[in-house]
Amino acid sequence: MTVERLIPIIAGAFILLSLALGVEASPFFLSTHVLWFTAFVGANLLQSGFSGWCPMMTFLRKLGVKSSEIVHA
Repeated sequence: MTVERLIPIIAGAFILLSLALGVEASPFFLSTHVLWFTAFVGANLLQSGFSGWCPMMTFLRKLGVKSSEIVHA
């Protein structure tokens, strides 16, 4: 699995988890303040759409996950 494939998978999982913890109708409700994390992930997705970079990309690369980008020397 590459960094570019993992980013939307992780972002989607974070959003679903934070919604489950932040929406009062959920059986897993913790606090509505958890929804700030949903906003944070959404903002990161928005800026990465414009810049092509997000913090999770750096973290995954440090863990050794390969990128699908072809680098020419």
